[in-house]
Amino acid sequence: MTRTVYEIVIRGRAGERVLRPLLDDFTVDHPVADRTRLIGIVRDPSHLHGVLAHLTSMAVEVVSVSAVDPD
Repeated sequence: MTRTVYEIVIRGRAGERVLRPLLDDFTVDHPVADRTRLIGIVRDPSHLHGVLAHLTSMAVEVVSVSAVDPD
């Protein structure tokens, strides 16, 4: 299965407790004051599901999930 680059945007500025499990796979930035953006390679659908499950288990509001052009 092909790996896909995803952009996941969440509401607020996520702290270390939320981000620590994701830092091996995603880069993090804050494009605007009240958003955190994660960009990284997702290996397969179960990996994406696991990332989203982690975020929702931490009571994080996911604003968007998009496959993006890796360039």
